[in-house]
Amino acid sequence: MCLGFIRSFGSFAAVRALLGIAEGGLFPGIVLYLSSMYTRGELALRIGIFYTAASLSGAFGGLLARGLSAIGPRGGLEGWRWIFIVEGLLTVVSGLIAFIWLPNGVASAKFLTTEERDFASQRLANDNGGRFNPALEAEEAFKWSEVRRGLFNVQVWLTSTAYFAMLSGVYSFGLFLPTIVNSLQITTNANKVQLWTVIPYAVATPTTVAVALISDRIKLRGLPMLVMLPVSIAGYATIAHVQSASVRFGMTCLMAMGMYSSVPCVLVWNANNSAGHYKRATTSALQLAVANCGGFVATFAYPNKEGPVYLKGHSIILGLLCYAWLAVLVNVLWLSKVNRDKKAGKYDQYAGCGDDRDPEFKMIL
Repeated sequence: MCLGFIRSFGSFAAVRALLGIAEGGLFPGIVLYLSSMYTRGELALRIGIFYTAASLSGAFGGLLARGLSAIGPRGGLEGWRWIFIVEGLLTVVSGLIAFIWLPNGVASAKFLTTEERDFASQRLANDNGGRFNPALEAEEAFKWSEVRRGLFNVQVWLTSTAYFAMLSGVYSFGLFLPTIVNSLQITTNANKVQLWTVIPYAVATPTTVAVALISDRIKLRGLPMLVMLPVSIAGYATIAHVQSASVRFGMTCLMAMGMYSSVPCVLVWNANNSAGHYKRATTSALQLAVANCGGFVATFAYPNKEGPVYLKGHSIILGLLCYAWLAVLVNVLWLSKVNRDKKAGKYDQYAGCGDDRDPEFKMIL
């Protein structure tokens, strides 16, 4: 909101830094929060529904901004300032509602009856391997060893770097999409151009929810990504080497479908396989910290001077998505090995430990 009132580069930098500090913990916090409310087999759909807000914001955020910019100049403020002011106020109100209304856990959910709270707590406690036993996690004391266990975990680095590759594409998507729509020469009206940019996001939204639902039903995370990432890879491989504006626009739909639908699966994967509150918190935060660096790639991979083809930028994201597919495959193989080792008795010394090293805790592939 304060970005609407800045008057110098110094105030801009300060406000942006504060925004980054406040926003940085949101996504890992949401993942951690939802992982304490739902069983392992329910998480992908819930995070998928939450994540569709990202694709929907891409679809309608530009339209809202276009409308808000028409407010100014008013009150001594230009139109672009009103975009930040109004959208910032909406976010503040949403945050206050969440702070007041959202419970800390199912045991304190006031909108549930006592019987429903007891039932909800019990079904979490009975989840596979005791993974979501709220009683045990409530008694867990902070240990640096749990943080180290999260930091030096093979799967967190495989999924983090895979997510980094995906987000590089997601962040850059909005940079070149208007250029492709403009090249279609359907209309010269900026508002109508903005409407056309909604289509790829609108296609990605139901696909994301559907893939998340399937992932929960089959209780697999890697397989849906191994299927959907090639859809985006095909889109980037094609768009980098064709001149037809209509074909390029069609490819943006494939690119959005593959990338957006893979994100809930990669987000929930660490939470599914990290037992112990502090280890799960560490892996969730680390994964998002690494992945959000994809914004740097998106910023520099698509300079305006290389438009409208953006061969270099598309090639970079294509290579990153190929890496993401490979990292997902390696993680599936690694988790399969861990499950085989547990079955072979190599983790017997951790029996009854109550975390993901327990032989009874089966890693979700």
